[in-house]
Amino acid sequence: MAKLDETLTMLKELTDAKGIPGNEREPREVMKKYIEPLADEVTTDGLGSLIAKKVGKEGGPKVLVAGHLDEVGFMVTQIDDKGFLRFQTVGGWWSQVMLAQRVTIVTSKGDVTGVIGSKPPHILPPEARKKPVEIKDMFIDIGASSREEVEEWGVRPGDMVVPYFEFTVMNNEKMLLAKAWDNRIGCAIAIDVLKQLKGEKHENEVYSVGNVQEEVGLRGAKTSANKINPDIGFAVDVGIAGDTPGITEKEAMSKMGKGPQILLYDASMVSHKGLRDFVTGVADELNIPYQFDTVAGGGTDAGSIHLSNHGVPSLAIGIATRYIHSHAAMLHRDDYENAVKLLVEVIKRLDQDTVNKITFE
Repeated sequence: MAKLDETLTMLKELTDAKGIPGNEREPREVMKKYIEPLADEVTTDGLGSLIAKKVGKEGGPKVLVAGHLDEVGFMVTQIDDKGFLRFQTVGGWWSQVMLAQRVTIVTSKGDVTGVIGSKPPHILPPEARKKPVEIKDMFIDIGASSREEVEEWGVRPGDMVVPYFEFTVMNNEKMLLAKAWDNRIGCAIAIDVLKQLKGEKHENEVYSVGNVQEEVGLRGAKTSANKINPDIGFAVDVGIAGDTPGITEKEAMSKMGKGPQILLYDASMVSHKGLRDFVTGVADELNIPYQFDTVAGGGTDAGSIHLSNHGVPSLAIGIATRYIHSHAAMLHRDDYENAVKLLVEVIKRLDQDTVNKITFE
């Protein structure tokens, strides 16, 4: 594996951290470790979203840059007499990417390794073999022989179950493979925006946030945005990469390495035209690459941010990512770095007059 520089080390720590919705403590602590030295103050809201504030000008416009801490995973719901675990998905999963995958059950006594299992195809009738196994027919095998043994190992209903995967730099070192890019990459961008604003003059109060519970309905963004009361909101998340075999441009246009995505529309928000035009104007001025995208299904934290308080001009910025909501997703380092650069340059150009102009565009 390639030697990890400072940025890759942070990305590895963020993605290796285990944290499904409602269980974000571990990734929150990693994010806090990296962002605390860059911020004037770090707080949390009542649900556990991390809020780091850095003042450029006291009383200036409040600019929110939000990633989300949670990743899709599972929760133990039952333990049967033979020691197998029944589970519930937490966040969106496609059954075809789950079977035979290794998982980690996080218990009060430490981590327990498991594998997702089902009936073997050898004993299924031919017709049944052709159909994907439904999630309700899967279980987790931790190598136990009884309910008592499982309980002895500390596993309890309600424990979180997280995909097991180790951060990997590919042969093309710009390509990074990891679990939980959705959305630890947004958290990394929020950290790096504060890092790159250090020593820069700007007129704003910047809030870099790691929200909780995005994957179950953009919940943490509701509470953090109400606490912050921002004037401008950015959600930074992953988006669909349309550059793998079989995908047409009509289905997904974005390509890895071609710049951050400017989301025009998704199921949670129509992006704010004034803010969108301002951001793309800055990108054009500085030759920062970007690509437009739309997502008919799904949304980002901007869906909650833009409806908070009296309404907030908001924009979702995406990183084209392959294989999201699975054990291993892939993205391109250039897109990550260009997203940071774009947000930093936008913030440097924002002030009260500009925000007023954007708001009523």
